[in-house]
Amino acid sequence: MSTPLYRVELDNYCGPLDLLLYLVRRNEVDIADLPIALITQHFLEFLDVLEMLDLDLIGEFVVMASTLAEIKSRYVLPQPKEEEEAAAEVAANPAADDLRSDLVQQLLEYKRFKEAASALQHQAAEWQERYPRLTNERPSTGKDHSADRIKEVELWDLVSALGRVLKRKDVESRSTIRYDETPIHVYVKEIGALVREKEVVQFTSLFDGETLRSKIIGMFLAVLELVRHHHYRAEQTELGGEITIRPPLESDQATKTS
Repeated sequence: MSTPLYRVELDNYCGPLDLLLYLVRRNEVDIADLPIALITQHFLEFLDVLEMLDLDLIGEFVVMASTLAEIKSRYVLPQPKEEEEAAAEVAANPAADDLRSDLVQQLLEYKRFKEAASALQHQAAEWQERYPRLTNERPSTGKDHSADRIKEVELWDLVSALGRVLKRKDVESRSTIRYDETPIHVYVKEIGALVREKEVVQFTSLFDGETLRSKIIGMFLAVLELVRHHHYRAEQTELGGEITIRPPLESDQATKTS
């Protein structure tokens, strides 16, 4: 089954609900039976990476992490001899159930919104293929970059892959971070040329020999730029497997230059 395509807003990473929905799909669990402990663990792992990216809206993710941690703390598994007492306590104080129910409801509503948006986007793409342009006049406004898509591989797959790179033993620790002042467009040019030359490049190989954390993050942002604005393709054959970067298709390149 092919990976679905979703609209991605790189400025705010679509918010914490988008990450939660991704984690639900990746772990193949039912939203209604949301496993708080497991989802909280994975969410915090992503939060560590997002903090390194220095997102302006990281506060929203911190708030969600706090909510998950609070729900988890109220659902701490009791010892067998304490189960009956714990059940009575939850019945007397259903705050944890209320928080979890609210979160599940938000996720279900967000999922419906994304599915509706995806359906509308698919219909729009079909319409553009069936109906010719009736005029050569182009819109006066610029392209809405918030409607760009990460193709084949979701944004969160790339963030997860970045997290694995940053966990390598040879990458400098946070306490010794040195800053890389290389402009992102330099990495865009270098990585783009490399991918065009080799045609297929493994994501992790881009960072071979790199130990400077800030440089790794700069290169990662360049990969996002290539996929988002330059029609480069990010593909993954299996969940959690290696991500490959490929150059634009000829049709995409022709569209860009026309």
